Amino acid sequence: MPAKIAPSILAADFAHLADDVARVADHVDLLHVDVMDGHYVPNLSLGMPVIAALRAVTDLYFDCHLMVTNPISLFEPLKEAGADLVTVHIEVHPDPTSAAAAARALQLGFGLVVNPATPFAAVAPFVELCDLVVVMSVVPGFGGQEFIPEVLAKVEAARKLVDSAGLGADIEIDGGVTPETARMASAAGANVFVAGTAIFGSPDPAAAADRLRAAADGME
Repeated sequence: MPAKIAPSILAADFAHLADDVARVADHVDLLHVDVMDGHYVPNLSLGMPVIAALRAVTDLYFDCHLMVTNPISLFEPLKEAGADLVTVHIEVHPDPTSAAAAARALQLGFGLVVNPATPFAAVAPFVELCDLVVVMSVVPGFGGQEFIPEVLAKVEAARKLVDSAGLGADIEIDGGVTPETARMASAAGANVFVAGTAIFGSPDPAAAADRLRAAADGME
């Protein structure tokens, strides 16, 4: 299936965030927004005022990745700020049924994230709840890390489950994504590619997004 490119604003220039997003808007499919609380992960990122300010200047779909200890408490504020979809870590909600229901009640899309050290078996029983299954290919919390190739087995397992069950969930790879690793992840079954440094760290972010798409689609 065609690749979807999701630039991570964590790697953008926060002093010129709207400009950075506008620069890539016509070259990408959605925007990846990392929300960190300094507890579940040691870093802090951004909150509702930044998301609301971005919503006012772009129509891109907001994929909000919640690296927080109490994600459900943020669903309503995120919806009000302009989020379209929330993803929560299976490590935080080993049974995410209530989290999925809370998201649906607010008409938010819902997804689950699985860390590199967590087996796919932890998330497999709940894939039917998901619009998006996110396989972390770095340890969450900081940008600029190197891709962990061992997680590709989880991408393969997710793709096999989604396809065999006739589910509609997208499979996203998040962390260390470059044209080279995007090709690997695409071959394993991913169709959504989160890239921060590879896009916003490039002198020409729009061209970098195009290169990433071409690599993921096997055109480069």
